Amino acid sequence: MKLISILSLLLLTVTNLSAQNLEEIIRKADEKFRGNSSQGEMTMIIERPTWSREVTMKNWTLGNQYSLIYITAPAKEKGQVFLKRNKEMWNWVPNIERMIKIPPSMMMQSWMGSDFTNDDLVRESSLAKDYGHKLLGEEKMAGYDSYKIELTPKEDAPVVWGKVVMWISKTDYLWLKGEYYDEDGILVNTEILSDIKTMGNRKMPTRLEMIPADKPGQKTVLIFKNIEFDVKIDESFFSQQNMKKVK
Repeated sequence: MKLISILSLLLLTVTNLSAQNLEEIIRKADEKFRGNSSQGEMTMIIERPTWSREVTMKNWTLGNQYSLIYITAPAKEKGQVFLKRNKEMWNWVPNIERMIKIPPSMMMQSWMGSDFTNDDLVRESSLAKDYGHKLLGEEKMAGYDSYKIELTPKEDAPVVWGKVVMWISKTDYLWLKGEYYDEDGILVNTEILSDIKTMGNRKMPTRLEMIPADKPGQKTVLIFKNIEFDVKIDESFFSQQNMKKVK
C-alpha cells in the first residue's frame, strides 16, 4: 500500500509538471540563444562524405522578428548578407550587386548548401506557444538529468514540423538534443547541442550539429565563437539599405 502511495505521488508530480511548467521550460531553453537583442560571430562547417567547407559570419538579432547575417569567409561568398524582417527574407549578393527576395516557395530549401533551411533563419513559430507539450519521461543526456518532451503543433500554427522531441536539462534548462519529424511521423533531422559554456550573461550550448536522417555521412555544425546579449540596436539597422553597408 505504501509503494502504491509513493507511485501515485510520483505520477501526480509528473502530471503537474506536464500541465503547468513544460511551456516555461521550453521557453527558457529556447531563449538561451537570444535575448531582447544579440550580436555575435559564428562558424558553420558543412560536412559531406567526400568534402567539407567552412563559412564564417557575423550575426545581429532583435527579438524574434529581425535578423541580419553578414558572411565574412570564404572569399567567394564574403560580403553576402541575409536579412529577415518578420516573415520576409532577402539576400544581398555584392558580386552582381543584386538584391534577391527569397519567396515562400524556397523557404524549405537549403541555406548556403548546408543542412539548415531558409526557414530555420526566419522561424516565426514559437516552440513554447505554437506547440502542445507532453512529458515523455526523464533521461540522462550528455551527462545531464533531462526532461524528454514531445511537441505537437497546435491547429493552424505556422509550423513546418509534424512533431518535435526535445531533451532539456533539469538544471540550467539546457537544450541538448532535438528530433524533427514530418507530418507522417518520419524522422527528418536530429540536432545535437553540446560544448556548454558561459557566453554573454548565460550558460548555453555553443556547438549545434544538424544531422539528416536519410543522408549518411552528412551534417552541418554551427559553432558560436562569441555572442553578446541585450546589446543596443535599433530596428532601422535591419534594412535593405544597411545590407549594402554593413561590415
